[in-house]
Amino acid sequence: MSQGKETIVYITRDIDRALGMAPGQGYFIVSNRTLYGESIAKQHPDNVILVDSMTEDSASTGELIRSKASEDLVARITKESGAKPYILVFKNTERIEPIAHERGWTLINPVAASGEKIENKISQIAWLGELSRYLPPHRIALTKDIKWQNQPFILQWAHGHTGGGTVLIRFEQDLSTLQSRFPHRVSRLTDYVDGPSFTVNVIASPDKILVSSPSYQITGLPPFTESAFSTIGNDWGAVRTMLTAEDRAAIKAMAMEIGTKMQKDFWRGLFGIDIIKESSTGKFFLIEINARQPASAPFESELQRARRAEGALGMTTFEAHIAALMGRPVSSLIEIEDGAQIIQRVTQSARSVPASAVAALELDGFTAIPYENHTMNSDLIRIQSKKSIMAGHGTFNDQGKRIAENVYLR
Repeated sequence: MSQGKETIVYITRDIDRALGMAPGQGYFIVSNRTLYGESIAKQHPDNVILVDSMTEDSASTGELIRSKASEDLVARITKESGAKPYILVFKNTERIEPIAHERGWTLINPVAASGEKIENKISQIAWLGELSRYLPPHRIALTKDIKWQNQPFILQWAHGHTGGGTVLIRFEQDLSTLQSRFPHRVSRLTDYVDGPSFTVNVIASPDKILVSSPSYQITGLPPFTESAFSTIGNDWGAVRTMLTAEDRAAIKAMAMEIGTKMQKDFWRGLFGIDIIKESSTGKFFLIEINARQPASAPFESELQRARRAEGALGMTTFEAHIAALMGRPVSSLIEIEDGAQIIQRVTQSARSVPASAVAALELDGFTAIPYENHTMNSDLIRIQSKKSIMAGHGTFNDQGKRIAENVYLR
C-alpha cells in the first residue's frame, strides 16, 4: 500500500453487498464469517476480514463496526498508509452514525437523517413536493380514521423493508384488523395500481445524475417468498419485451427529476427507485425510493464488467457510487442487455439451505450465494443468472423454471 493512498473499508453484514468491485488496491471489506465469505476471503486474504458472530444470527453492521477486527484493520491501514481509511456501509442509519463517530472514523455515506426523510413514507410526500405527482393518488391518515370505500387500496407504514411495511387492503375486514391493532399509527393510503414493477439505480454526484439500465422487479412469487409485496429479484433482460423506447424515456425522466432533487439536497452516491406501470393505462407511478445502495447494485456491476470485457465503454454502477461518494468525477454507465437474480427468502417451508440445493443450482450454471439468516422473509439464498429468467410479468421462462425446480426440490 503506497504512502498517503486513500482507502475505503466497507463494513457490511452480508459480504455480497460489498462485492460491486473486487477487494484490493485500497478497498477492504469487513463482514460476517459465512461459507461464501470464506470463499471470498481465500481469494483476497489481506483485504477481507471476517468476524465470528457471538450469537446464532449474523452480527449487525453496528456490531461489526464496534468489533476488534474492524478496529485492528483500521489501525493497520492507518499505520501502512499514513491516513485513516474512509468507512462505507450498505445503509447509514441513526444507530450506525454515532458508533462511527465515537470511533473517530469518517463515514462517506450520506447522513442518516437525509435518508430517513426521503425513505419515510410519511415525510417523503412533503420532501417530494411538486414531484409527488409521480405517486399514485394518496393521502395520510391515522389508521383508526380510515373509512372503507368498497375498493382495494394500499396501506403503508412510515417504514418497511422488502415489502414488510406495505399491506394490500382487499376487504373491510382487512382494514378492521389493522385498526384494532394499530389505531393511532400514521399511515399512507394509496390507490391500488395493478401492473409490473421496475427498478432503476441512480447515482447523484456533485455535477451529474447517472441513471442505470432499468430492470423488471420480481415481486411476491412463491416459493421464493410468502409475502405478496416482497421484492425478490431483478431481471434486466426481461425489459426488452416489457418496455418500449417511450417507456424507458419516461422512467429515465422520472429518475432524473428525483435525482436532481436529491443532488440539491446534497445526496451523493447511489439510491434506487421502484416504479409500477399501470396495466390499464400504461402510466408510470413512483412506488418506492430506496435512499441507500440498492441490493441489486453489486450484481448489476458484475453484469456491466462482463459487457466491458466485450468492449462496452463506461463505468459500473458501483464504480460511479464510490466516485460520487469520494467527490471524484463520474462519466456514463455501461448499459445492460441481459441477466437476472432472484432471492429465496426464509419462509415457513424454507429455513435453511442444503448443500445439495447450492450444488444443483451451480451445476445448472447459476451462481448461488447462501446466507445464514433466520428471521422470516430475510435472504436465504441469492441465485444469479447471466441470462433472463422471466418470460413476462410474473411468469418464468425456462431458465427461471429450472431455478424454481431446484428450489422446490431443496
